[in-house]
Amino acid sequence: MKLFANCVYPGEEAEIMKKGAIAIAIVMAFVAAMLVGSAVAQTTKSGKVDDILVIKDPGFKKLKKAPVTFPHKMHSVELKLKCTDCHHVYKDGKNTWKEGDKVQKCSACHKKKKGPGKLHNLMNAYHKNCITCHKKMKKGPRKCNQCHPKKKKK
Repeated sequence: MKLFANCVYPGEEAEIMKKGAIAIAIVMAFVAAMLVGSAVAQTTKSGKVDDILVIKDPGFKKLKKAPVTFPHKMHSVELKLKCTDCHHVYKDGKNTWKEGDKVQKCSACHKKKKGPGKLHNLMNAYHKNCITCHKKMKKGPRKCNQCHPKKKKK
């Protein structure tokens, strides 16, 4: 029987340390599971998408600026943008792409040089899609160095 409730009697230190270590391990495991689960991918009708994408389109043979890190989850979940706000396949002037369709690299249609009609070159396709939206929403990066960090020298 304990005479004082808040006192630690000899021999109890190990038991208290053990319980504390178990509690810390459980909290750390929970935090790790949350981080791994949230950073891996988002499941969409078109497949799994990383929460953060680094845009390295093969259409750009040599990058003049550092590639863009694109927070896909922020745009799709937090800002609630529709998939068709970014993804598109135009036929007869109408976007026929729908969620569930395969997502192609932009360079599948947009080339380094301007295409026929209203088809933008690859760089302008990215810029027009992103910057136009950011200006319309009055938030998000609109200047080069806000999307393209300085390239690391080799």
